Amino acid sequence: MKKLLIALCMLPGMVLASSGGHLDHVAIDLSDKESLKRGAQTFVNYCLSCHGADYVRYNRIGRDLGMSDEEVTAMISTRDAKGDPSKPGELMKVAMNNDYAKTAFGTKIPGLSVIARARGADWLYTYLRTFYVDESRPTGVNNIAFPDVGMPHVLWELQGLQKAKFVTETDADGNEQKIFEGMELVVPGKMKPEEYDAYVADLVNFMVYMGEPMQMERKSLGVWVLLFLFVFTVIAYLLKKEYWKDVH
Repeated sequence: MKKLLIALCMLPGMVLASSGGHLDHVAIDLSDKESLKRGAQTFVNYCLSCHGADYVRYNRIGRDLGMSDEEVTAMISTRDAKGDPSKPGELMKVAMNNDYAKTAFGTKIPGLSVIARARGADWLYTYLRTFYVDESRPTGVNNIAFPDVGMPHVLWELQGLQKAKFVTETDADGNEQKIFEGMELVVPGKMKPEEYDAYVADLVNFMVYMGEPMQMERKSLGVWVLLFLFVFTVIAYLLKKEYWKDVH
């Protein structure tokens, strides 16, 4: 038990260390519905073929983003083997089963419904932007935020291919370690770096929304709850004084 607690305490530091000592920050704005729509389209086009989002329904996204069922079907629904689109009330499931995933990628493909809550928006943003060429890996790429990841770089045509620059440093104990310094673009993509960063930011924005669709409603409701508690506290205090005035 003691070892488990120590490992859990060390986990945040391990995540930071794997990303080169820092995570790149991304601004999340769940009130930006256009950003969420763009992120939803990217998620369906590039992520949903392998990763499911089994806790999210298409029509829930449509309702939150102000889209009709027809718009949801046209913009963000997937199609089955017959070419029929997903029904608006269906969950965002993926056709790939675990057996095929293990054969193709060597492991079960995780669902992404709550990945933003588990990893954090900054980690996702850093991860999706720090794939680099590594011929020793089966997919030909590696990742700064997730070393030796089994996932291929599905957005490489947009970002291009980049090479990671490392320097070797020796610590006080004489152990050598590679320190990540930055990226060098070796094959340009369809997007400029700043365009790709904005594209990924929209995707991460949607994934944060997907992890808790009611987040904006919860925060709005929280203001009214606090206001009610404040008013109730005043009333309760005055009532207490009225009940206890004869005692004191």
